[in-house]
Amino acid sequence: MTRLSRQESLEQHVGSLLKCRRCPRMQSTPVSGDAIVSDIMLVGQAPGPREPVLRRPFAHTAGKTLFRWFEEFCAMNEAAVRSQIYFAAVCRCFPGKNSGGTDRVPAPDEVRNCSSWMENEIRILKPRLIIPVGRLAIVQFIDCAKLEKVIGRKFRVERAGRRFDMIPLPHPSGASPWHKIAPGKELTLRALKLIALHPAIRELNN
Repeated sequence: MTRLSRQESLEQHVGSLLKCRRCPRMQSTPVSGDAIVSDIMLVGQAPGPREPVLRRPFAHTAGKTLFRWFEEFCAMNEAAVRSQIYFAAVCRCFPGKNSGGTDRVPAPDEVRNCSSWMENEIRILKPRLIIPVGRLAIVQFIDCAKLEKVIGRKFRVERAGRRFDMIPLPHPSGASPWHKIAPGKELTLRALKLIALHPAIRELNN
């Protein structure tokens, strides 16, 4: 598949994705990044309440931390990241709130309903590097009983008939202090250094 046909396929894919209404319990319509043909995919968990309004992934507090990480370690500001990396997610709609006021974790059937979108994205893009952000995203690719067992490492993974490198990150949400305290802080720094050194990232900066 040529880059042009990948672009056309990805644009059609995103257009179909935005029309998806498979999950009746979800509290928004799908959120998607732009149809960026890239060797790198960033996989989030699910949008929060602000993302559907602003119509882009990682549009609020967690996004500020995520883009600060990329700027500090990869010399890429938010505009550069959004224009050169494809943004995916485990679930593309806002799941709503729990009774306690926290964001609801998507149910297994909702994760299954949404999985075909990511499968198709991997087939179209043939990524060299996938960066899953947060435990829900990480477990779509590898087992993750504890974050400290996987953060700070690079894995070789296969999904949708493709093999690629995967470097997981903890979720940058302010609700979790994991990436701010030991051992999470050091492991997060190690993961960000691995991402910065990956050839797919380094080629973006050349």
